[in-house]
Amino acid sequence: MMVHLTEQQIQTHALDYATQSPKAILQLALQHYEKISIAFSGAEDVVLIDMAYNLLKKPIEIFCLDTGRLHAETYRFLETVRTHYQCTLTILYPDATAVEQLIKEKGFFSFLQEGHQECCGIRKVAPLTRKLNTLDAWITGQRKDQSLDTRAQLSVIEIDKTFSTVEHPLVKFNPLANWTSAQVWNYIQLYEVPYNLLHERGFVSIGCEPCTRAVLPHQHEREGRWWWEAGTKKECGLHASNTISTHKPT
Repeated sequence: MMVHLTEQQIQTHALDYATQSPKAILQLALQHYEKISIAFSGAEDVVLIDMAYNLLKKPIEIFCLDTGRLHAETYRFLETVRTHYQCTLTILYPDATAVEQLIKEKGFFSFLQEGHQECCGIRKVAPLTRKLNTLDAWITGQRKDQSLDTRAQLSVIEIDKTFSTVEHPLVKFNPLANWTSAQVWNYIQLYEVPYNLLHERGFVSIGCEPCTRAVLPHQHEREGRWWWEAGTKKECGLHASNTISTHKPT
């Protein structure tokens, strides 16, 4: 039986593993948690899938969010990963009634006027919450350099303050927290890891089709996400704890 980490151990490991390799952090996660899954959507996540596959010599549980508004290339990418690693992807869908009500009341593009939080809450946060309620830990591909506004203080291991409850504490591992984009792509090229073909067209950070666009040379990658909003708002709610910890209300 796997022994879960205590809160004190998590705090200690957050410091001790801050300079460790992503593989070492993944190994720590897989040693202590059986009900654990990788959240998959982008290039960083496939790097983690590849690393975990090599550590376990078998597929790890993987889930991804289908908001109903992804690019066609993203769906092809999901299928490529599924077949490449011979893994099962758990696809999470939003509640159909909630989506229908949002569209009926506010149309298809209410987020352009009102901000993306409501739409993301229905299409992403709600289905993610249902999934995380079945897990003890999850693994993400977040990096500190993805956003100086919301991810600069990211830890390699933490208690997920957004989705934990007293009855159900949830641990979150971010093995690539200290990696750069260049390191991610060096790994992808070196080990021939699959990637979304949108990257070849200038897309760096890829989300839903209406809320994602290619970036210009030397633009920061997150400028292609929700480009009409301020940098401090460029989180969809999946990692709301980043905003909680770095921008406390006054």
